[in-house]
Amino acid sequence: MDLTPWQLFVDFGFAAVLLLVGQLIRSKVRFVQQLFLPASVVGGFLGLALGPNGAGLLAMSGSISAYPGILIALVFATLPFASEHVQFRALSRRVMDLWAFSSVAILLQWGIGILFTIVVLQTMWQEINPGFGALIAAGFVGGHGTAAAIGDSFGELGWPHGGSLAMTSATVGILSAIIGGTIWVKWGTRSGDARLVTAFDQLPKSARTGLVEEGDRDSTGRETVASSSIETLAFHFALIATATLIGYYLSRWSSGIFPHGKLPIFCLAYVASSGLHALLRSLRVTRYVDTGTIRHIGGGLTDLLVVFGIASIVPAVVVQYAAPLGLLLLAGIATCGLLFRYLGPQFFSTFWFERSLFTWGWITGVTALGIALLRIVDPKNESDVLADFGLAYLFIAPIEIGLLAVAPVLLVGGYPSLLAGGTIAGALLLTLVQQLVGRGRRAG
Repeated sequence: MDLTPWQLFVDFGFAAVLLLVGQLIRSKVRFVQQLFLPASVVGGFLGLALGPNGAGLLAMSGSISAYPGILIALVFATLPFASEHVQFRALSRRVMDLWAFSSVAILLQWGIGILFTIVVLQTMWQEINPGFGALIAAGFVGGHGTAAAIGDSFGELGWPHGGSLAMTSATVGILSAIIGGTIWVKWGTRSGDARLVTAFDQLPKSARTGLVEEGDRDSTGRETVASSSIETLAFHFALIATATLIGYYLSRWSSGIFPHGKLPIFCLAYVASSGLHALLRSLRVTRYVDTGTIRHIGGGLTDLLVVFGIASIVPAVVVQYAAPLGLLLLAGIATCGLLFRYLGPQFFSTFWFERSLFTWGWITGVTALGIALLRIVDPKNESDVLADFGLAYLFIAPIEIGLLAVAPVLLVGGYPSLLAGGTIAGALLLTLVQQLVGRGRRAG
């Protein structure tokens, strides 16, 4: 990026303003509250409308499309430090069921998207890039963060439109999570499957407005180093940035090994962070790393990523691909709907509706929306979904990150059928194994 330091500041300064305005709107506008739209999404839409890709009223540079790729590398570097070390014996059957269901959802989003592109879209639009089939998984699972990662990879592989389309997919995914989640809640109350549901007005005020009243506030983290030496936030951010820097240089080094590309920075940042975390654990100093602080740093980086991601969408590109993109996203929404309605009851023996609804929220939008929907149908967290998901995600992340790393290379390299077949076969095998284990458990 050929940017002056002050232009970089202006870009991030306007992103901060958009976040504040987004939070103000969330706290005051009931319609936005009912949709559970995060401040970052509201701010991103304002940035799209008023920024360089819209009315041009905000003095943001054309380089804002590059920021999500940098921010997602930092976010991925937080993941190993943000997770507690878990022993395998601590895993329960509920956790394994949630892991299996989530993994099947991820694999099917990849497989169905690629297969639908090969069989339907490329028959109707022969010029479509092979990477088009990745847009369901790129936008839905993981939201704008995943979209930034996949868009950055496709940009490196010679498909610059992939980033804008992936961000559009993520934005549609969030709207699908909200609107579809509301429909599922109403269906669940009528059918009796949602047994713990509460009304919108009975939700905690913080869930509606995004503002936490005094007395309900939690600490963002703990001080683990003395400020006379280094501030806690600076120390924790230094860990994240160091791992990301290592990932950056590893990615550059990999370009000498792979003639047609290089390994993505975000993936190698995760690997470098895992290595750094393992080193600190071997030195027995991980007690000075506070997971809460790391999570909040990662959350803040993600908020900025979403603002930049939505604001950097190029409307002309979306219009150009509107028809095939619309069909693909409809196929993605239908896939997630079938997962919720038919596989959810098969995978979960108790609280199937609550567990499936939470999964719907995060596999179409983001984890925060899954939590928002869960609060409606399970206000007291009687289903224990959140605790189980915290453990399950430790084993979901390698699948998600591994696919993000290898899928773009396979798609652009001419192996979409192999990837589609492998992911669909993996989903079917995992479903079969889970059903056999479930039957054995019930028989025992």
